Amino acid sequence: MLFLWNNTQINFQPDIRVMLMIKNLTLKTVILTIFMCFTVLVSKAQLGYNYNQFDFGIAAGADQVYGDAESITTTPTIHVSLNYNQSPFINYILEVQGGKLQGGNEYKDSSGRQFSNSFTAFLFRAQVQAGELIDYSESPFANAMKNFYLSSGVGYIVNHVTANRYSFLIPGYYTPGKNSSNEIFIPARIGYEFKIFNQYNIPNLKVDIAYQYNFVMGDDIDGYETGKSKDKFSQLTIGLKFAFGALTSYRKSIQF
Repeated sequence: MLFLWNNTQINFQPDIRVMLMIKNLTLKTVILTIFMCFTVLVSKAQLGYNYNQFDFGIAAGADQVYGDAESITTTPTIHVSLNYNQSPFINYILEVQGGKLQGGNEYKDSSGRQFSNSFTAFLFRAQVQAGELIDYSESPFANAMKNFYLSSGVGYIVNHVTANRYSFLIPGYYTPGKNSSNEIFIPARIGYEFKIFNQYNIPNLKVDIAYQYNFVMGDDIDGYETGKSKDKFSQLTIGLKFAFGALTSYRKSIQF
């Protein structure tokens, strides 16, 4: 290539290596730009599909025992859980409960039965929400119904009971039973999980309201062993679940 400088002819030959470097750099820039655009598009496409695989939950319960004491008393309990989310609507729950179960009135009930059970319970439950089974994308009603769930599993309760066994109204009337026992029970639960989404449309906070009825395999929740039927107890709970852990994608959008 020839240039004219002050009437002097200069022969300039460009370096081929420099030209190749510029060409390669330009190609890499184009490829990187395309890759970044693709990544952004994929990320945007996943908004509304992603969820955390684990939840930590804490709840308060109002419990009642249906056993051998005539009067029913409502008592508070605390529930702590760790949840594994196979999907946003299929969940496996490990739970620990603690508190008191109480019932009866030793002065007013003819049997004189009154008990207080300082218990600890351990549960494993599987939970299926309606959103796993229905199409909620076309109907506001179905979208609202998707968070209803049914749950069941198995529980183990450790009982420490103090109980009045003699009647004040019927002289000599005595009810036998155990002050300490361990029993298996089957929980049957129905509830609703309000999902609260963050700015990325990920359900990172959940409010859980549920009613649970527990079928005990024995007759020692209240410390009394009398009658033909086994003990049962119910729980009305409200709790919070905090999502954490790795993100994964669901097959359809979680939020509509």
